[in-house]
Amino acid sequence: MRLVANHSLALLEAEERGLQGELEAEFPLLDDHRLVDALVYCDMTTTPDGKGTSAEDRLEEIMERYGADSLVGRFIRRASPGILAAVGRVEAALAAHPR
Repeated sequence: MRLVANHSLALLEAEERGLQGELEAEFPLLDDHRLVDALVYCDMTTTPDGKGTSAEDRLEEIMERYGADSLVGRFIRRASPGILAAVGRVEAALAAHPR
């Protein structure tokens, strides 16, 4: 539950909503950053209807759907560098361990 509650830098969205303290108290961040990165990767490389996409296209889709000036738009702008970094770490790990 903690992992899902903190998916894709949700703490930043909780801050935008004035709920950061509540989220942190009920669902503390996990220490295993690889697991957190993996969830960010899965969330940000899949469209809402389950198709594969790039993280950049997914971020753009979210901005288009919610609008740049919306609460979610502000959150996504703030979270994008962290999201892209997490996706990059997973992609590097996958490339280092080909099947």
